Amino acid sequence: MEVLLIGIDAGSLPIFDRLSEENVIPNLSELVDSGVTTQLESQIPPWTPSAWPSMFTGVNPGKHGVYGFTGFDGYDFHVVTGADVRAHRIWTLLDRHNHSSVIVNVPVTHPPDEIDGAIIPGFIGPEDPPCHPAGILDEIREAIGDYRVYPNYTRGDDSIPDAKKMEEYCTLIQMRGEAFTYLADQFEPDFGFVQFQKTDTVFHEFDGDWNKVETVYEETDKQIGAILEACDPKCVFVASDHGMGRYEKPEFRVNAFLEDAGYLETTKGGKGMPTWNLMRDDLRQGEQAHEWEPGTIERLAAALANVGLTTHRIGVVLKQLGLADLAKRYVPTGVVRTGNEQVDFPASTAYMRSRTELGVRINVEGRDPSGVVSEAAYESVREELIEDLASVTAPDGEPVFETVASSDEYYDGPFTDRAVDIVTIPNDFQHFLSAQPTDEYFSETTEPWNHKRNGVLLAIGKGIDGGPLEGAHLYDVTPTILAALGVPAGDHMDGNVLPIVEESGIETYPAYDTQKGDKVDDTVESRLEDLGYVE
Repeated sequence: MEVLLIGIDAGSLPIFDRLSEENVIPNLSELVDSGVTTQLESQIPPWTPSAWPSMFTGVNPGKHGVYGFTGFDGYDFHVVTGADVRAHRIWTLLDRHNHSSVIVNVPVTHPPDEIDGAIIPGFIGPEDPPCHPAGILDEIREAIGDYRVYPNYTRGDDSIPDAKKMEEYCTLIQMRGEAFTYLADQFEPDFGFVQFQKTDTVFHEFDGDWNKVETVYEETDKQIGAILEACDPKCVFVASDHGMGRYEKPEFRVNAFLEDAGYLETTKGGKGMPTWNLMRDDLRQGEQAHEWEPGTIERLAAALANVGLTTHRIGVVLKQLGLADLAKRYVPTGVVRTGNEQVDFPASTAYMRSRTELGVRINVEGRDPSGVVSEAAYESVREELIEDLASVTAPDGEPVFETVASSDEYYDGPFTDRAVDIVTIPNDFQHFLSAQPTDEYFSETTEPWNHKRNGVLLAIGKGIDGGPLEGAHLYDVTPTILAALGVPAGDHMDGNVLPIVEESGIETYPAYDTQKGDKVDDTVESRLEDLGYVE
């Protein structure tokens, strides 16, 4: 293997340093100590479904089109897929230059591209995703015993002890490593990319419980060691999509502020705010989960809410009576969504539609289905909103946001209309943002450990210059790896070739085909014939 890229979701130097001191990650520690290592600045927003596509395309979300877990069509929403990523991937560019690839568990890669090599989609795709080549997932399961994208339990299921959940975490990590090693042996790719997701999820699900973090990283490091031994790559990169750390300050509910400021209206009923929780459960069960629609029970809850009988009130009463389990049974997530106060998107001037987008969207006439802000008034409304949001202070008197700015300061490209209109970056990423409308602006943080701006990048091996490396950005990963493989970077890319490798020039690649996707198959059939997958 010429180049191996190991993706560690939410990896960061402070976490690596602590784990190294505890001798939990000997393989990663050796790479860090022997190679070139630096902080990797993530993008805005620094969240998995947008950041990984930015890394593997080398362009900002305005050029690839994905800003969060959900994509939007007017006020409706759907789970993003690889079809929402409208830019060349690193593996398809390599395919154009006759380099093969094996890609395992990389988020937002469902449905897979057709390349010389193999792709097993990861996070945000469904369980049992279509893979490339067809039938390869069954072959992997036969070879290693089993392969799943998601855990075999539902997050939040208190009936399963933590020890069992951690066993499942380790099993999933083993599956990634063993599947990648098997495919690397079968396809002998020039480029390999394997991603480990549980290094992020453990912080979200278990609030940064350090013993559990150690368990996850220990197994991840074990699999990395096995991959390095089996594949013997000439050059190794390790990169993360963002960092991870504690949120020390209270959660800020953006839509509550916007409602009081006169920008937002609320209602009861309808589909409710986008939520990853419902979509995640659908994906775990193998459903495509393109979108979520309220069913009969949810619609009934919405009707009852209009006469004051909200699911929140029902749930509170049940819990006060010591019937929390009954509350979960009779007030499931979908019912809560439709039975409580929600943003009335068509009637609002501005709103936060999804917290992971890190921003506020203006309801613009001619762009949004029921836009209320005219094109002539747009700039003045945006300037007023920026000023209002920038003035928000936390209970300690400090500003909630370190940056409130027009989105064009962060995004450019053909898909900027999918972006928020105003970017809101929490002060030092210490305030968790919520999109739910409530009576109070601040509350205890929902997730005390969450994403930070600085991830990690390290490189070691043939052609890697061991000199100092500073200022690396997420967008730089793809052009740098292309250069390490002797392939020109694209002139459409926002990233640069980092000085640790020798540049291989710049090329103008064909425009991405938004109708057919990025499927390059000039050499695929002959390669598959060689391996016996087609006749």
